[in-house]
Amino acid sequence: MLDFEGVPLIERILAELRKSFAEIVVVAAPQSADAVRFDLAGVKIIRDETAFGGPLDALAHGLESVSAADENGAAFACSCDLPMLRSAVAALLVRMLADYDAVIPQVGGRLQPLHAVYHKRAVAAATRALAARGESRLAAIADAVRTRRVGEEELREIDPELRSFFNVNTAADYAAALRLVRGER
Repeated sequence: MLDFEGVPLIERILAELRKSFAEIVVVAAPQSADAVRFDLAGVKIIRDETAFGGPLDALAHGLESVSAADENGAAFACSCDLPMLRSAVAALLVRMLADYDAVIPQVGGRLQPLHAVYHKRAVAAATRALAARGESRLAAIADAVRTRRVGEEELREIDPELRSFFNVNTAADYAAALRLVRGER
């Protein structure tokens, strides 16, 4: 709900994703029902079944609720802290799915599982990983399913500065994101 140039960050992300996706699902914490104050037009809100269940559980829950995945059975999943997310990057990742269960970018030497594409069938693998190992790290799904890792070189063809992957975790990140966005104008 953080304000980003006069708009809640989540609303900015939703507006960008609407450019490429007909169905949008937001997975929210169970206790946040009163916190949702943004444009919900065309957005399906589902609640985590367990508070603090972790991102792997949230991904599984979100994928299970997607009713109209694209013709490949793909769903793009991202975090809510990506102020410079580009729907064109998400759409490119969807096109890369082919016979994989997941398409996960690797930026700065790190997998980006919260800016990735998953096939709905990956839910079963995610759920098994959770049950078998008590695992909640989303990056664990990369080894549990057939994953195409996408390197920076491929990503830079459509997002030269990889700004789509810039996330806001701290006050310093927030200030840097605002400077970057204002510098684009």
